[in-house]
Amino acid sequence: IQSSVLELCGTNVSTTYITCPANPKKTLGIKLPFLVMIIKNLKKYFTFEVTVLDDKNVNRRFRASNYQSTTRVKPFICTMPMRLDEGWNQIQFNLSDFTRRAYGTNYIETQRVQIHANCRIRRIYFSDRLYSE
Repeated sequence: IQSSVLELCGTNVSTTYITCPANPKKTLGIKLPFLVMIIKNLKKYFTFEVTVLDDKNVNRRFRASNYQSTTRVKPFICTMPMRLDEGWNQIQFNLSDFTRRAYGTNYIETQRVQIHANCRIRRIYFSDRLYSE
């Protein structure tokens, strides 16, 4: 497939990232519950983070990384392992389901998405449900 990609590389995954929206005082306000990302595995450390708002009006963060082995749920952040196949991966993240299972609350909207090194990004989008290709 001929398409443009964005490559994120750095020795420190915590300080090499892109975020949307760029302004930390603003939020995305996206109500669609499925986050889909097409990411290339560069066989290095990689992590991404999504901040959502729930029906208790609390911001919750979900962080998935390929260098963590256990899931941890804390009041404001849930960290979990993620395994990437070789080459391109389609990561499908059901934000509504994760919010309900981790916190027992209902997903309202996505406030922020942060993608950290090391990966190639072909596409990131939200949808109302998962569609077959």
